[in-house]
Amino acid sequence: MGIRNDNAKMVGKLAIVAAGMFGFGYAMIPIYRAICEATGVNILTLVERQVPGNGGIGRPSNTQVDESRTIVVEFDANSRGPWHFKPAQRSMKVHPGELSTVMYEFQNVQDRTMSAQAIPSYAPRQAGAYFNKLECFCFNQYELEPGQKKEWPVAFIIDPRISKDVTTITLSYTFFEVGAKPPPTPSSASAVTIVKGEVGA
Repeated sequence: MGIRNDNAKMVGKLAIVAAGMFGFGYAMIPIYRAICEATGVNILTLVERQVPGNGGIGRPSNTQVDESRTIVVEFDANSRGPWHFKPAQRSMKVHPGELSTVMYEFQNVQDRTMSAQAIPSYAPRQAGAYFNKLECFCFNQYELEPGQKKEWPVAFIIDPRISKDVTTITLSYTFFEVGAKPPPTPSSASAVTIVKGEVGA
């Protein structure tokens, strides 16, 4: 009987421990979300809130944003093939450290299905090291049916450590058909150079 009593006590203790661990794990989800909301470290949540169509939920403030500086980001689109590809807007003004989103529009105007991907480039060239894309259609290949239209976002943050001399950055994409010879990366030397002083949109 003593052994049975000991086993019963052990089972009871293990059940209590298991229940406690389950409760702790369940409670970690809202705790984690609360911490992420307060610190702004949950980048995926920030991206989801910034992308259009999220119900208009506001973005929490980011203490890393350098509001004393403004950088003009220009958007360029090139296509290697008979399809339409363009940004929804040509430029925007952003603060370093600020999460921003631009939409790009695509349409396959061919009479056949197309698999394609985009290659990004930056001007000035050194800006690429500070241009952090959190969401981008360039991460994947896409298949478009004949006449099909798509719209995809690019969510990005410019690292506040970027040189203060950089006031304009050009983000350029070349959209090419997968299976064809990939185009060479555009040279930033012939695009935009570092501009000093205030730059308009």
